[in-house]
Amino acid sequence: MEKEHVAAMFDDIAPKYDFLNHFLSLGIDKLWRKKLVKLLKKQLPTNVLDIATGTGDLALTIYKCAKPEKIIGVDISEQMLQYGREKIEKKNLQNIITLQYGDSENLDFADNSFDAVTVAFGVRNFENLEKGLSEMCRVLKPGGMVYILEFTMPKCFPFKQLYHFYFFKVLPLIGRLFSGNNHAYSYLPQSVEQFPHNKAMLNKLNDAGFNGTKYVILTCGIAAIYVGTRI
Repeated sequence: MEKEHVAAMFDDIAPKYDFLNHFLSLGIDKLWRKKLVKLLKKQLPTNVLDIATGTGDLALTIYKCAKPEKIIGVDISEQMLQYGREKIEKKNLQNIITLQYGDSENLDFADNSFDAVTVAFGVRNFENLEKGLSEMCRVLKPGGMVYILEFTMPKCFPFKQLYHFYFFKVLPLIGRLFSGNNHAYSYLPQSVEQFPHNKAMLNKLNDAGFNGTKYVILTCGIAAIYVGTRI
């Protein structure tokens, strides 16, 4: 999907985004973010770039658990960013966490700027995935690491069939009901289904310049965390 349409879609659902994320996943999305941060914490990064930061949930979790000196979150949805800034100001963390407009495929940062780059549920929305991954690699310092949390599709019977029914039938209906947007929560399962999963995603990371790539499957294959190191 073109990034202008993605931005408009997320602007529209921003008021209900956090609630629906936690409600539709039964709160499991919080555990997935904590798992990502547990991996990141081992690296002891001092500055982190959170791409597709949305309302800043991952950025806040990173600070709470890993305590880097600086976190910058970027997103193309100004409405999502505004909700995120309000959350950060309530916690008085605006001197540590900064949220700003940013295009993932044309990052406004110099080469070798960050110890770590994170993305939660954002890379499947990139208009050009390869360019976005290459930009992450560019802004990382040599030896810096990328951590990507993204949905996948379960493969084991009967969980695959049950999840497929929920993801394609139930979730869009609930999403439309609460958000008032007829497209956003139908787009979600479609974008996940079309996204490269597991080894295919590792190949994308390798092609973008990352080394030592691996993935960790979460909750019976509903999601995965992809990790790579800049050469």
